[in-house]
Amino acid sequence: MEPSHIRNFSIIAHVDHGKTTLSDRLLHRTGTITDREMQEQLLDSMDLERERGITIKAHPVTMYYTARNGQRYELNLIDTPGHVDFSYEVSRSLRACEGALLVVDAAQGVEAQTVANVHLAMKQNLVIIPVINKIDLPHANIPLVRQQLEDILAIPADSAILASAKEGIGTDEILEAIVERIPPPQPTGAPSLQALAFDSYFDTYKGVVVYVRVFNGELRPGMHIRLLHSGRTYEVKEVGSFNPKPYVRDRLGVGETGYLAANIKSPSEVKLGDTITDARVPSPALPGFQEVRPMVFSGIYPINTADYEHLKASMAKLQLNDPAFVYQPETSVALGFGFRCGFLGLLHMEIVQERLRREYNMDIIATYPSVVYRVRLTNGTVKEVDNPAHMPEPNYIEQIEEPVVRAYLLCPNEYIGDLLTLITERRGQVENTETLDPRRVMLTALLPLNEILIDFHDRLKSLTRGYGSMDYEHAGYVPSDMVKLDMLVNGEPVDAFSCIVHRDKAEARGRLLAAKLKEVIPRQQFQVAIQAAIGGRIIARETVSALRKDVTAKCYGGDITRKRKLLERQKEGKKRMKAIGSVHIPQEAFIAVLKTS
Repeated sequence: MEPSHIRNFSIIAHVDHGKTTLSDRLLHRTGTITDREMQEQLLDSMDLERERGITIKAHPVTMYYTARNGQRYELNLIDTPGHVDFSYEVSRSLRACEGALLVVDAAQGVEAQTVANVHLAMKQNLVIIPVINKIDLPHANIPLVRQQLEDILAIPADSAILASAKEGIGTDEILEAIVERIPPPQPTGAPSLQALAFDSYFDTYKGVVVYVRVFNGELRPGMHIRLLHSGRTYEVKEVGSFNPKPYVRDRLGVGETGYLAANIKSPSEVKLGDTITDARVPSPALPGFQEVRPMVFSGIYPINTADYEHLKASMAKLQLNDPAFVYQPETSVALGFGFRCGFLGLLHMEIVQERLRREYNMDIIATYPSVVYRVRLTNGTVKEVDNPAHMPEPNYIEQIEEPVVRAYLLCPNEYIGDLLTLITERRGQVENTETLDPRRVMLTALLPLNEILIDFHDRLKSLTRGYGSMDYEHAGYVPSDMVKLDMLVNGEPVDAFSCIVHRDKAEARGRLLAAKLKEVIPRQQFQVAIQAAIGGRIIARETVSALRKDVTAKCYGGDITRKRKLLERQKEGKKRMKAIGSVHIPQEAFIAVLKTS
């Protein structure tokens, strides 16, 4: 196909605004799929994607469309995930396009992720075509959404297309707008092939299959290609496109999107955002490459220690289809053998754990999630710490820096007071407050990533009766007064309960954990002290009282001194037992505490 007849575009939207339904409708209208193949959420192939109504993996599709002017066009749709955890994947997909359809729900209006994704698209200088979706809903408010497009996103309201993906309204207008408004791809003028690797998946027979967008030159079987960032060279075995299933083609030219297979053995050899070029005449790299770095870390252990090898194999298989997930073996005195796993964010962590449970039938327990701290030591070196067990001693630490995020929070006007309280409670600072329309405001706040890990989103939803939404982007590191909180049972630290917290919150968290442990640790023959400590200073304590055997039961009558002698002997025995006794904490206790914390 001539480059002038190719259009590359992506669909961006907030979660549940009808992005996947619209892509289904476009596939059906262009005849890419037949009525017999049609099903809901066609591009979301994973059960989890269908259940939650979210896109986890990007899916490229090539469609052919004959426009009203009689010309035939190749339309390459790159379906992107909507959630912030996959924003790097979104930015890679947007790099492969010249335009984007911005889908906004006619009933809900512009939401937090809409704003964030539009900023991403504007950074890449894409042509944005606004689509107001779900106009058939009884409570759709089209004039308000038009006003929001102009006021919040600075997009002309008269350029918006009214549509209903479910009913098929406005589909032809969208296809015509893609052909008319989105510019055709232009060669970069480099000496040879330049292609962007924007995603990959693992195939048992072909190895790693790389999703590519060709910017310059052409890609054909038999070519020798080089991946610039990893420096490796391969011979291309097969190229093709998707409709939506893969099909083989002779070559991929300028502006075309598809896949290549080249006997690549491991997903770690392909970096997302890498540039593919001709090995004989290399071209310079395309701009915008970043290493995908995990932001949230958590330990994953099998509940039954005999399942360790099974868990190891399951994680290796999962990593083949999700290169952003990283793991390494670690041991815990309390939980046995397991893995330290890195994730892009909270949703990514939740999805990986759910997939391990469902697809691989694993019974797992996850430790309290933590983030990567930068610890500046007194000798001038900087150490990155993702596990509390690796935190240096306090006397060697000069300063600790923690990661912060810039969060965009949208909520109705009446809940702004509650939301400000929540932000202050989580050590956040409000940078900016913006009134979007008569009913809603948008707060921009800087928040420590550590504080939004567990239940921030749930609290936001409950405070705003479900009307609030949030999106965030990483905003670097700031110095903070963080400390390592240790839990001691009978004077011995238990590594599974250690965590890194802010000094102001350490006491409250220590009291909470000590109280919880008191409930679940079984009573011993001697008194057991449960203590929360920062360095050598104890900040909270609970005591599990001893089981007492009634040694005076055999005395009926007799002198009081005889009873006292028996009690004194028992007291001596308990003291000796406490000195040499150890406390066994059952597995159920760990699971109970980790679930509540």
